[in-house]
Amino acid sequence: MSTPIAAAAPKPSRVNLRRPDIMEAVREQVEQHYRSQIVEKLRGRGGVLEAAELRVRLAKEFGFCYGVERAIDLAYAARKVFPNQPIYILGEIIHNPEVNEQLIAMDIKFLSGPNKSAGLETVQANDVVIIPAFGAEVAMMNALREKGCQLVDTTCGDVMSVWKRVTQNAKEEFTSIIHGKAKHEETQATSSRASHYLVVLNLPETDYVCDYIRHGGGKTEFLQKFAGAYSPGFDPDRDLVSIGVANQTTMLRSETEEIQRRLRRAMADRYGDASIEQHYRMFDTICGATQERQDALIKLLAEPLDMMIVVGGYNSSNTTHLAEMSAEHVPCYFIRNKSKILSTKAILHFDLHQQLEVQTENWLPTGKAYIGITAGASCPNNIIDDTVRRLFELRGVNVDQLIADTNA
Repeated sequence: MSTPIAAAAPKPSRVNLRRPDIMEAVREQVEQHYRSQIVEKLRGRGGVLEAAELRVRLAKEFGFCYGVERAIDLAYAARKVFPNQPIYILGEIIHNPEVNEQLIAMDIKFLSGPNKSAGLETVQANDVVIIPAFGAEVAMMNALREKGCQLVDTTCGDVMSVWKRVTQNAKEEFTSIIHGKAKHEETQATSSRASHYLVVLNLPETDYVCDYIRHGGGKTEFLQKFAGAYSPGFDPDRDLVSIGVANQTTMLRSETEEIQRRLRRAMADRYGDASIEQHYRMFDTICGATQERQDALIKLLAEPLDMMIVVGGYNSSNTTHLAEMSAEHVPCYFIRNKSKILSTKAILHFDLHQQLEVQTENWLPTGKAYIGITAGASCPNNIIDDTVRRLFELRGVNVDQLIADTNA
């Protein structure tokens, strides 16, 4: 009696939605949801608007980057091409609540995160699954392939560049030291492509690692300190002998560069400069859009501002860093959208230290006020538009009329 042959798993397919006809069909819908004529007009005026003793200046670079625009376009295109088919997304497409709420309104079901409405067990062969801009872990991609899903991959190209470096480290038996947030989707996707990895969040954690490289230490203490931030079976005595530095693409560039310098110095101290290539390597994998927004903010902060308003999702890494940079120079209010500007007397904003939303009283001066505004790469222009309008509304000024009068 012959043995039955097991049925082959259905083959997954990648859906090409970047065709000109499809992109043209979704452009109007995307622009209706996220574009802003006011923001574009302000860009043409040097980003400055002034009236009623209120002066507002937008950073030169802010808001959606190409990678985010591409991810959103592809998600909208998926619903356009598959109007009646179940569509799932692994998690938040980007870290902006308004954008994710739009996807929910389009009946795209989330498989994880705060908006979760379905589980992986719900997904069937040929169902459409969107991979967010952060990418996905290798195990998840394998599970989707085994199911035979139709994949709409919106992973950012800058993220995939980091994956190439981490994969190369693994092939050459270098441990990847990843500057990032261990629980962030992007870092989890990146670390899943490494054979050995350790995630460091900041300079103090880096210094701890550097001290261990130079002098050794208690392995148990090391593993407890970095619990949840290293590969299975990680052994600092074995896995810190040869290291390659990578990063979550939305981290502060200056911090990543300092982490690179400190780790290189530690390896040189331990093994000697002549042997450094056998023990250390690094690559520049900071996202260009992230760096452009940080550079533009630095220039804006050189102005005599009274305050900064940073707009975007509270769980957005690149937006959080813009708020951190701003708070070092002037009072900074990190808000999700215009609804947080309650009045001239009160504003709700996210406190980075307490990690919660707080209310500040008497935040807006009654006389002259010079306010800078920026937003992370995941914040759409319409949210920035609403924020500008709200600020001038508090001074009794209609922005549309103001721009019309000044252009007359």
